[in-house]
Amino acid sequence: MNLPQTILRGLQFIWVIIITALIGNVIADAYSGNPATINYSMFVAVFCWIVLIYGLAAGFVESLAIPIVLMVMDGLAVIFTFIAAVILAAYLHVHSCGNEAYVTHNFLTNGSSNPKKRCQELQASCAFFWFLWATLIGSLVLSILGGRSIMSSSRGSARKGPSMAQV
Repeated sequence: MNLPQTILRGLQFIWVIIITALIGNVIADAYSGNPATINYSMFVAVFCWIVLIYGLAAGFVESLAIPIVLMVMDGLAVIFTFIAAVILAAYLHVHSCGNEAYVTHNFLTNGSSNPKKRCQELQASCAFFWFLWATLIGSLVLSILGGRSIMSSSRGSARKGPSMAQV
């Protein structure tokens, strides 16, 4: 695994662990269930864990590094994370969590005995989803570049063989 990819995976680890903790706490503090947006956010966090673990394993065990699988998984993680970040930002409307009227009437922040805390956790998780998305874009680009070089070198070696003069 090259150094930039390792750094990106390390940052992804930090962002995913923070997102998982924040969304998990939002879910744990709910007293009347959670909207689909919050459940989807947790799904994305779990999916990103899977991508992260496979990406790290593929970086250290070359037999696991299947370029097309890395590209597809990174691509799906980019799409899912972007959607989660956008829907959280769209439904939160970025108001102040100190505004009592806002936190009690927003369907994402309402549903906990402490809606201000829930609001702050959701706003923080939205920000960390954007950080995660940026690092996933970087990993996707590196996966595509790495996959292309592996595929082109394997095609190049397949073409090499005896020339007509040697036959």
